Amino acid sequence: MTVTIVGAQLGDEGKGGVVDLYGDRVDVVARYQGGDNAGHTVVHGGEEYKLSLVPSGAVRGKIGVLGNGCVVNPATLFEEIDALRERGLEPDVRVAERAHVILPYHRVLDGIEEEAKSDSNQKVGTTGRGIGPTYEDKAGRRGIRVGDLLDPDVLRERLEYVVPQKRALAEDVFGVKTGEEFDIASLYEQYRRFGERLAEEGMPVNAGDFLTDAMADGRTVMVEGAQGTTIDIDHGNYPYVTSSNPTAGGAATGTGLSPGVIGDGEVIGIVKAYLTRVGSGPLPTELGGVAGDTPGYDEQGEGENEELAEYIREEGGEYGTVTGRPRRVGWLDVPMLRHATRVSGFTGLAINHIDVLAGLESVNVGHAYELDGETIETTPTTTERWADCEPVLREFDGWPETDWEAVANEGYDAIPANARAYLEYVSDELGVPIYAVGVGPGREQTVVVESPFE
Repeated sequence: MTVTIVGAQLGDEGKGGVVDLYGDRVDVVARYQGGDNAGHTVVHGGEEYKLSLVPSGAVRGKIGVLGNGCVVNPATLFEEIDALRERGLEPDVRVAERAHVILPYHRVLDGIEEEAKSDSNQKVGTTGRGIGPTYEDKAGRRGIRVGDLLDPDVLRERLEYVVPQKRALAEDVFGVKTGEEFDIASLYEQYRRFGERLAEEGMPVNAGDFLTDAMADGRTVMVEGAQGTTIDIDHGNYPYVTSSNPTAGGAATGTGLSPGVIGDGEVIGIVKAYLTRVGSGPLPTELGGVAGDTPGYDEQGEGENEELAEYIREEGGEYGTVTGRPRRVGWLDVPMLRHATRVSGFTGLAINHIDVLAGLESVNVGHAYELDGETIETTPTTTERWADCEPVLREFDGWPETDWEAVANEGYDAIPANARAYLEYVSDELGVPIYAVGVGPGREQTVVVESPFE
C-alpha cells in the first residue's frame, strides 16, 4: 500500500516529522517533487538531522527514492549522504533516471532572475538553488536527466546544445559576465564524475518500476511531497509558487505510480496549527510582517500584531531550514485548508505545533474571507483577488502550557480541553479525521490518534 504525505499550507508544516512518525511501518520513502530547496528536519534517537534532498526515511534505515518529478543537485545529494555516513548511518538512496539534474548555471540564473524581478515587485522569494530554471529546462525539452550522466557521449551532446543558450541568456539578456558555471568542458568533467559515482553506488533506477516491484513484494511505500499546496504551480497563489506539484496528483506523475495506486492508499494532509510562509505573496491572516517578504512591508516592528507574531516565530523556531530566513506568521487559514483538502482528497490529518500556541489567552483562526461584501469559504483563483480578501476570524479560548511529553504518552484525551476543541473544529470543517497531533519536535512528542496502516 501507499501512504502519501502532502503539505496542506505553504510548506514548513512538519512533513518530515510525520514521515519519521510512521517510519517503523514503512519500507520505502519516495520523494515525488522539488529539489534541495525542500528543507526538512527529523529528530531521531535524540539526534537532529536537517536534510534538503535525501528523503526523510533515510535516517531510520529505510530505502529512499528521489522520483522522476524531483530535480536533483548531485553535489547536494552526495554531501548529505556523506554527512549521514559520518554520523554512523548508511543511507540507501535511489535516484530516478528520469529525474532532471540541477547544474551550476541554473543556480546562477535563478539568482539573476530573482534580482531582476525584485525591481518590479515580482520577487517570488526563491531559495536560489536553481529549482525553477531546472524545471523550465525540463518543460522546454532541453534539460539534462540523471540517466544522461551515465552516458558520457550523451552528456557531452546535451551540454553542447544547452550551455551556449544559457551563456547567451546570462550575457546578452542580463549583461552578466559568465564563468566556469557556463563552461562546457568543466561541466562535462564534473557531471561525468557524478554519473560514475551514481553508477558505482547502484543508485539510478526506473522509479515507477522500482516502487511497483517493492509493493509487489509486500513492501509499504510512503510517498513524500515537498513544500505545500498553496505554492503548487497549478493550485497555488501563482506566481508566488514553486515550480512543481506538491499536491497529491504530483505523487503519481512524480513517481511513476498510477493515480489509482495513490488514490487507493492513504493521503495525509499535514497542517501546522498556525500559518507560516517564507517569501512574498498574500497572507490574509498574517499577524506581523517580514521585511523584504511581506508586501508593502519595509521595516521589522511596524505590524499591528508584531509582538504576537514574533512570539510565535521564536516559540516555533520559524526560520527556514534551508535559508535561515524568518518565516512570516499568521493565524490558521481555514479557507486555504478547504482548498487543499479538495485538491488532494485527504483521508487523514496530522496537525502539528499546538504546543507553540500554548499560553496565549485566545487563539484565532481565519474561518472565511470577506470579498466584495460577500463571505467566501475557499481561496480565490487569482492571487490578486486573494490579496483583496479580509479574514473572518473565529476566536477560541487559549490553552495552558503543560507537560507535552506526558500528553504524548497519555494520548489524545490528555490534550488540554480548549486545544481539543480547536483541533476538532479543524477536523469538522474539513470533514477529515485527525490521525496525529504534534506537541513537540520529536517523534515521541506526537499523539497518535489513528494509524493509516490499520
